[in-house]
Amino acid sequence: MENKKLTMNDIAKMAGVAKSTVSRYFNGGYVKEETREKLKKIIDEYHYEPNAVAQSLKAKRTHTIGIVAPCLDSITSSRMLMAIDEYLKNKGYTTIIMNTNHNEIRELASIEHLWRMNVDGIILLATAVTMTHQQLASQLDIPILVVAQLMKGGISIIYDDYHAGYDVGSYAAQMNHQHILYMGVGHKDEAVGVQRKKGVLDALKDHQREHVVVKETSFSFRDSRKIIKEYLQKHTPSLIICATDNIALACYKEIMEKGLKVPEDISLIGFGGYEVSSLITPSLCTIRYDNELAGQMAGKTMMQLIEKEPVAQTQLIGYELIKGGSVKRL
Repeated sequence: MENKKLTMNDIAKMAGVAKSTVSRYFNGGYVKEETREKLKKIIDEYHYEPNAVAQSLKAKRTHTIGIVAPCLDSITSSRMLMAIDEYLKNKGYTTIIMNTNHNEIRELASIEHLWRMNVDGIILLATAVTMTHQQLASQLDIPILVVAQLMKGGISIIYDDYHAGYDVGSYAAQMNHQHILYMGVGHKDEAVGVQRKKGVLDALKDHQREHVVVKETSFSFRDSRKIIKEYLQKHTPSLIICATDNIALACYKEIMEKGLKVPEDISLIGFGGYEVSSLITPSLCTIRYDNELAGQMAGKTMMQLIEKEPVAQTQLIGYELIKGGSVKRL
């Protein structure tokens, strides 16, 4: 058979597979390893080269998914990113991850940039969902999935932050704590800054805990250390509840620096379930979300959206309260 006359249909017949399988092979889609090797052998033997222009015109997909992440140094985000990437790789997709460093303008620009790169879909690990996000998502002709924040009118996978917060507040009350400090983040982050905080404060209010102080910090370890250091100069709460484990670890460091002990002098609770939180002594009481499951669900949902299959508008990820040893019963 002459090389110039060889077609994808010919390759399919020689390999004993459907033409669509050959098309997936050239477009980077999922093909069984055994079939992939068989196709490669035929292609190499006949030096077949697909028409790049025709291929690009016919290919409806690039088998590439864009992921916009607020940061790359977060333990919870990295868990989720690895799970998303692994799931999509097993489906024959490549991921392009763009870091925004919690910058909203950069986040919006990244979404638009990925769309111009002809990705098949975008997964946004959002710190906030604004009206601008919603407007941009409505203009895209590809699916966009928001993880960790709720996007009204869109498709979202969220953590059950309110009830996790409520369980933490209830546990604090059950351990008889009265003088409590809550270290939270800004309200721009709806999930962590609003819902998680509301859950904690509602539970404390329902348990008649009136001596609750709220301080606002950022997700930064350094910023949190500075704020808690200043607070501890004049106050000694019996318990500090922190919106993240990172903030809790900053508090732990400053409590130690002040010559105090956890939980003998100050009890401590976080959110996140970091591995390092179990390595400190005593181990940190924390909420662990199933980040790996969230990543797998994100990958699966994106595949369903691309295939135009029906999906739930909002999917909820559960949590586990790990009591550890950092909370003293009073």
